[in-house]
Parts: sequence; structure tokens; C-alpha cells
Amino acid sequence: MSLRLGDIAPDFEQDSSVGRIKFHDWLGNSWGVLFSHPADFTPVCTTELGLTAKLKDEFEKRNVKTIALSVDNADSHNEWIKDINETQAVSVGFPILADGDRKVSTLYDMIHPNANETLTVRSLFVIDPNKKVRLIITYPASTGRNFDEVLRVIDSLQLTDNFQVATPGNWKHGDDVVIVPSLKDEEVLKQKFPKGYKALRPYLRLTPQPNK
Repeated sequence: MSLRLGDIAPDFEQDSSVGRIKFHDWLGNSWGVLFSHPADFTPVCTTELGLTAKLKDEFEKRNVKTIALSVDNADSHNEWIKDINETQAVSVGFPILADGDRKVSTLYDMIHPNANETLTVRSLFVIDPNKKVRLIITYPASTGRNFDEVLRVIDSLQLTDNFQVATPGNWKHGDDVVIVPSLKDEEVLKQKFPKGYKALRPYLRLTPQPNK
């Protein structure tokens, strides 16, 4: 059965480029980004892993741990990491899971027979500290992932978890947000949104980002 938003991310124990990992224990109280790759030494994925390494500080300030996956073994991963570090001018510090037995790929429904019978598709999961799946994106092999979008969604999820707001289309950190329609009491609105709000329609009320 495929994973859906709000499901508990399956736990697993698997080898990786940094040793054995028990996923839920490794994640702890952090957010997580788990993203898969068809195989080691693939060009698009090399650039993606390099970009993830470059964004280390951005993930850390959001309390996010990143972990990659490929069907090759840990020794192969460590050789690939040398290539990534050299060609992308980075230092990969996050683990790459060794999923030769397809255990994690199966748990996370990463093998799509119509795309490839054996290799994982390029899926990405954002998982919150309660181990719930909050975002699922699956890309075709020819298109590199947009990690600015991944960070944007994490910003939105963390903001909307703490305030009764949602983020409009193309929102990015610092932009106005919308007040959820279920919040109607004017006194409560004044308390929650002291910067005020602009009602374009009764159901469409814009307010400055509350935590900025």
C-alpha cells in the first residue's frame, strides 16, 4: 500500500554510508527529508546530493535531518561521495542508505514498475517530529529536484503548525499569509494577529506572517 499524507513514516533498520541506522531513533525529535536515487554515480543525483550538502545550514536552522537512499551498497556510496565532494565542491555529511534488498524502497513505495522494474523512482518525503509524512514529491528521472521548494514547504508546514494560517500560492518566507476560514471571532483575531488583516472576501483574509 502506498504512503499518504498524515501516515506514520515506516520505521526500518538499514545499513548506510555512516553505518547501521534505525530510522525513527536516528530522526529523534527532528524533521526529516528522505529522498531516493535510482543508483550511485548518476549525474542528476550527484548534483542533488551536492546541493543538499550546500544547504546544510538551511536544513539545520529548520531542525531538519536529511538522508538519501540508493539501491547500491555502502562501499559504493562512499566511493560516490568522493565524486560528489570533488565535482560539487562540498562535503557530504548526511547518510546514504544502502537499500540493496529494496526493504526501504518497498516500505515507501519507491519502485514503480511502469517506470522501472528494479530501480527506485526519485521520491522525496518530508517527515515531522511525530514521524508523520507531511509531503511527498516524485520526480521523473530526467528532472532534478528543486530544493528551494522543499525548504519553502518546510517553512510553510512549520509556520502553519504553530499559527491558524495557511500559505497562498507561490508564498515564501516573509510574505503575507491567509487566516484559516474557521477562525471568525473578532476578539480572537485581534489577539492572534495584532498586526491586523485585510479581508478581500470573508473567506480570504491576508495578514503579515505572524512569526516575522
